[in-house]
Amino acid sequence: MNTTKNSALPRRRPLSLAQEVMNDLMGRIRGGQYKPGEKLPTEPEVMAEQGVSRTVVREAISRLQTAGLVETRHGVGTFVLPSVDRPAYSLDLSTVVTIRDVLAMLELRISLETEAASLAATRRTDEQLRLMREAVQNFEEGINRGESSIEADYQFHLQIALATHNKYFEDFYRYLGTSTIPRTRLDTSQFSAEPGKNYLFSTNREHENILDAIARQDTQSASAAMRMHLANSRERLKRAGEAAPQGLTGNGASAA
Repeated sequence: MNTTKNSALPRRRPLSLAQEVMNDLMGRIRGGQYKPGEKLPTEPEVMAEQGVSRTVVREAISRLQTAGLVETRHGVGTFVLPSVDRPAYSLDLSTVVTIRDVLAMLELRISLETEAASLAATRRTDEQLRLMREAVQNFEEGINRGESSIEADYQFHLQIALATHNKYFEDFYRYLGTSTIPRTRLDTSQFSAEPGKNYLFSTNREHENILDAIARQDTQSASAAMRMHLANSRERLKRAGEAAPQGLTGNGASAA
């Protein structure tokens, strides 16, 4: 058996900063450094120690909350919960590493976010609509600067989850974080026939269609536009998978 590593093969991307911070804090909680009832370090303290932004720290804390490890008391701080309050299972996002994994994640998103878009169309506030528009604009500006616009992409979908006014949509989407965006896990652009910049512009046109339907409070169109958007992402990823090395597709060993 040939075990020689091919250095030319693309490597999977590292975990997001929020996931890294979450994993570090989770390890300290489970290792007993932070005991049940104890207060976690403040946001500025975690920012300074980890060298990350406030947004990253808040996303990491949000994921710990969704995992049932901590609770945040407004104006007081974030505290470790007793183990009895923790769920028996939580998603391990570090396992989302192959194209097959990301495709499975997209299937989950299609089922959840089509309903979220429909609810957002009836429940969104003017301020939430403004933030959706801002995310679409930031996405476009990022593309023009040659950026991947991952954060703007995430913010657009997060604002839709928030506009459902259903905390479970919000909690679940915050827990998933930017890992919901396929290109945070795999650099599939190198396998795609479509130039990366054109791909991103096409993605943002789909965002605009969703936004337009939500602005008109058209529930059916919002749901259909979201389904089309995520289905297109799935098909683009499938096409990229056909050109990718076996290790990235999930049919063989996962990428190194």
